[in-house]
Amino acid sequence: MSKPTRGLCYVFILFPLLMLSQNRLRDHGVEIGVLKPGALNAITDVPGVQVGHTTLIKGENIRTGVTALLPHGGNLFQDKVPAAIYVGNGFGKLAGYTQVKELGNLETPIILTNTLSVPTAMNAVIGYTLNQEGNEAVRSVNAVVGETNDGYLNDIRGRHVTETDVLQAIQNAKTGPVAEGNVGAGTGTVCFGFKGGIGTASRVVPKQSGGYTVGVLVQTNFGGVLQVAGVEVGKKLGHYSNSFKYSPDGSCMMVVMTDAPLDARNLERLAKRAMLGLSRTGGIASNGSGDYVIAVSTAEACRIPYESENPVQNAPTLRNEAMTPLFLATIEATEEAILNSLFASETMTGRDGHKMEALPKEKVLEMLKAAGRMD
Repeated sequence: MSKPTRGLCYVFILFPLLMLSQNRLRDHGVEIGVLKPGALNAITDVPGVQVGHTTLIKGENIRTGVTALLPHGGNLFQDKVPAAIYVGNGFGKLAGYTQVKELGNLETPIILTNTLSVPTAMNAVIGYTLNQEGNEAVRSVNAVVGETNDGYLNDIRGRHVTETDVLQAIQNAKTGPVAEGNVGAGTGTVCFGFKGGIGTASRVVPKQSGGYTVGVLVQTNFGGVLQVAGVEVGKKLGHYSNSFKYSPDGSCMMVVMTDAPLDARNLERLAKRAMLGLSRTGGIASNGSGDYVIAVSTAEACRIPYESENPVQNAPTLRNEAMTPLFLATIEATEEAILNSLFASETMTGRDGHKMEALPKEKVLEMLKAAGRMD
């Protein structure tokens, strides 16, 4: 999308547009990996998970937004979920990391936005949590907010994201299809020197391995030498050099959710595998890249009540040897989510006339066909 459109209307009209056009890799007969996706091939295939966007496209210079992810539709502070965070490369501003690391749980929605809007998003999430019914006595909230820097296309110094925008993303959150590409926190991002954005995918492990679902959502804003389904697309396009034709710096926020009953330790192990999915797309986690993975178990039996008369937490958890299928599911879903973010994104012009071209899909598909990677 090369010309500005009216602010938030873009959020609501995007769903039918995505349905009518072939904006996902799998739409073209390209399958990543061996496991099957869920019905939506999205993080919302995990029961109860909700995603919402606020997209800010205003004037010539504002190209940014907010994406909110909720593991369940209840009061997250009162019914916390097991969680872990893995840092692939730490050039970033992931708020709330230390408490998740220490306690192994998540108590707020996960918010993704741009780098300089993290404090605003934290304020909004804190207010949202304090105002929820049942939280009247709460005096400490660990808001989890991740970011990437969209300053090439967006007037990031203007700090245009407001608390209202963040709250609207939370209110917009729902189950079902997830808008991808130039939406929410992915509105102004850049990936592999092309227009990046929001992408999502899922995998369902075989019934004999539990039949669990793993869903991934990514905010792509990073670099490397692009590979699609094992084909060296970046190299064939000449879209790299010893010093790169574009900056490989940036960030990638990856959120992994599963209905498998996992504790924080095994969720961290799961999160590490998302980095393998990133590497399969050609990502290199450069010096200036903030590559973070937030992993969450949505299993109802694993929820952690804020208050309990029982000092012992009794919750089922998968054994270590049961993790391998989930590892593979995470790797495949992360790889496909990143590629979906590129396929769904459109050319955009933004701050100071900067223009970022979309991935040349026709050329890429020709390469994949020649390599025998298309059905």
